[in-house]
Formats: sequence, C-alpha cells, structure tokens
Amino acid sequence: MCTAIAQYGKKFLFGRNLDLEYGFGERVTRVPRRVPLRFFAEQTLEEHYAMIGMASQDGEFPLFADGMNERGLCAAGLNFPESAVYAGGMLSGAYNVAPHELIAWVLAKCASVDEAEQLLRNTRIVAVPYKGYPVAPLHWAVADKKRCIVIEPRAEGLRIFDDPAGVLANEPPFEFHAQNLRNYLNLTAAFPQERFASLGLRPCSVGTGAFGLPGDCSSASRFVRAAYYVHNSAAENSDFGDVSQFFHILSSVEMPRGGILTAGGDQDYTRYSCCMDAERGVYFFRTYGNARLRACSLRTDGESLEQKEIGGGEDVLIVD
Repeated sequence: MCTAIAQYGKKFLFGRNLDLEYGFGERVTRVPRRVPLRFFAEQTLEEHYAMIGMASQDGEFPLFADGMNERGLCAAGLNFPESAVYAGGMLSGAYNVAPHELIAWVLAKCASVDEAEQLLRNTRIVAVPYKGYPVAPLHWAVADKKRCIVIEPRAEGLRIFDDPAGVLANEPPFEFHAQNLRNYLNLTAAFPQERFASLGLRPCSVGTGAFGLPGDCSSASRFVRAAYYVHNSAAENSDFGDVSQFFHILSSVEMPRGGILTAGGDQDYTRYSCCMDAERGVYFFRTYGNARLRACSLRTDGESLEQKEIGGGEDVLIVD
C-alpha cells in the first residue's frame, strides 16, 4: 500500500509514502550524468539526465522506487497486484523495458511529462525479473510542473491517463479512483452553512464541512483523502513551508505499524516518506524511525552511482 501526490501551487512538489511490510535495501541514490545505465534489452546509456531518488542497495543498476531528474521530471512506482499485466516477450520496433527499469528509463531520457508520454507510447514493459527476484506488479505516476499522468500495464496493453487530481494509490485501477471522487463533491474546508432546513442549526465543531471524508486505510479512501488535502492545501510562506506542508499531507495517509496486517499477518507500515523539490533539485525524506527531515541534493557530475543509508541519521536537517 502506497500513496503518491503531486502538489501544484507556488512550487511544484512530488513525493510519496512507501508502505510495505518489509525492507528492500532502500537507500537514497544519486546517478550522475555519465554513470552508464545498462538495460536488459535496450542500448546502454553512457550519458543521460542526472537522477536522484530512493532505490535498492544493488549498485549495478538503480532500482528506483521513486526519483526525479535534473530537468524536474519525477516518477514513483506503486503496488498494483491485481491488475498489472506485463508483456510476455519482446517486440521488434518497440522499446523493451523491465518493470524495475522503467523509472530510470524515463528519467534518463525525458525532460518533461510530454516527452515521457511520447516515449512510453512506444515502450513495452516486459515481465523480466531482476536477478531471480519476482517481477513486481506496479503502476506509476509521472509528473512535472505542468501535469501528472498515470501509467498502468493492463491486459489490453499499456494505459496512460491524465491525472488532474495529482494523486495515485493502489488497486483498483485509476479509472475507479477518478470516478470515485465524484461521490465527494460536497466536501469543503469551509465552515458549513445550514442546508438541512431553516431550523437555526449550527455545526457542533469546525471541520464538519468535510464530514464523510473517508478515514480508513484502503486505497480508495487514501486516494480521496490525499486529493482533498492536496487541493485544500495552504502552506506557510517560508523557505521550507511548502515542503513541511507536503509532509503533513503525506501524514494524513500514512500507515502506523500494527494498524494494517497483510494476508500473511505481516505489518504493513510507512517505511519512508519523501518529497522532491524539482526547482531546488533536493530530495527530502524521513523514515519510520526518524521523523526529522533529511535531504540530499541532486548532482550532475560524477563517475559512479552513489548511495546513502537512510536508517538512523542525525536529528537535524542535512542538505549536502
């Protein structure tokens, strides 16, 4: 279970909660321009856009769960276990890319969502595992300062949707979430006025304009809740007020340990949350065990992939 959001206002921000019952060796990972990217079928990219994001600890290829590039394009992969259907084999005349390669593929080659959409329309996501690991069933959000799209590998082929809400969660497919928002048209952040009857009634407390906002942990409810807070957001006017506000929105859909159990009885919880400031080129993050914001800046120069441990950490904001 995960939730990703794109926030548009004074500044474009993108990020997510990574909700999972186990770790995957995740580390903040920098990929400078000249670090070769070797794909399973496509030609090695000897030079590309620089990237930063959260990836597994394998240093041979950046297995990104989420990330952004130097041009401000951002992406995140979320669990999509019931509906994800990948191609069974390669196709001549198309780009053939494995699911674990997709974020690096898009961020390496594209400067915008428009370019990413054009690339993806000729990309075939093939069910190829990484070093014997199971193929992860995923769908993706890709966003820049102008728009957000959702990419879903489905039985009928690769589907690409415009996402004006700027939110992605898990199952069901995106069409359901987009239609489901229509059930919440009456929600408002405003102090509500009486519409029941002319009885002189007043709300019993502030916040009742949002009565009916779903509070459970399901994907459908998290989608609605995140969309409500994203589109009613009012950040403090300060250097990092927008980033702080972004993490507060993610907090509204995070999973405390013990609140959700998987079918196998494991605890599904928010292992980390991140916020990508595309204008500054800074990747902010916090972990379940350390709520203080930490950050790493994107670097374009370098000859090797660089990874940083995220466990523990100093109890201060670090920008390096």
